[in-house]
Amino acid sequence: MRVLVTGATGFVGSAIVEELQAAGHQVLGLARSAEAASLLRQRGVEVQHGSLTELSQLQAACASADGVIHTAFIHDFSRFRENCEIDRQAILAMGQALAGSTRPLLITSGTGLVAATGSLAVESDPAGHHLPRVASEQAAAAVAELGVAVSVVRLPPSVHGRGDHGFVPILIELARTQGQAACLGDGSNRWPAVHRLDAARLFRLALERGATAACYHANAEEGVAFAGIATAIAEGLQLPFTHLPPEQGETYFGWFAHFAALDNPTSSQLTRQLLGWQPQQPGLLDDLRHGGYFA
Repeated sequence: MRVLVTGATGFVGSAIVEELQAAGHQVLGLARSAEAASLLRQRGVEVQHGSLTELSQLQAACASADGVIHTAFIHDFSRFRENCEIDRQAILAMGQALAGSTRPLLITSGTGLVAATGSLAVESDPAGHHLPRVASEQAAAAVAELGVAVSVVRLPPSVHGRGDHGFVPILIELARTQGQAACLGDGSNRWPAVHRLDAARLFRLALERGATAACYHANAEEGVAFAGIATAIAEGLQLPFTHLPPEQGETYFGWFAHFAALDNPTSSQLTRQLLGWQPQQPGLLDDLRHGGYFA
């Protein structure tokens, strides 16, 4: 297949590119800069210049592809709601380009959208409509009504591995700045997690399966206790570890306090059954201790 990958130079997207190429697929990567285009060409990827806000380029790329994997997102949390709406419009535009065909479209969402304290999130659970990031899943539902073979891949809060620049590195930098690693309360709230290489394999399998209106959970671990994550960070930085009262969350974590308190145990059992997906890479705590996070 000739597959368009948005976010092809990103942490997850670059792993997907390698996974697709290893399986014999041809990859077309969206590049918003000359630097990104050069990097993609070095990796044997055909380049489509454009960005999530340049909808005509997105549609042109979709028109020439046999399938689309959409992982790009503007990770500027100071403009989070605006960026979620940009993602909505990008998905709607790609869906319009794919309407009337059987070519698959995979869009990326998050397991945290179905977080409910104490309950195990499953693939059939709807996303919470009060969260801005739900815009992506709403757009997927809208293009499904056009007959597009669209499915959702929900990534967990931690997609880890070498080169990680997501939530775990944010926690590491906070610990360095504050002089200690911390959790809120007893730290029993749970983050599901997956290694980027396992996530990439899931995207490939979902693309090849070509399911319509499916929702996949790309988590290898159902839930890692936040206290365990903070303890591993304390050990890695050789800093103290402490439990903070919940009311001190914003003092220590700032804008990240919501994520530090997130309890999001998540099942991927149905996903594994549908795709035959079996994660093989190290778990989050093992990766924290041996994956070069503190080099």
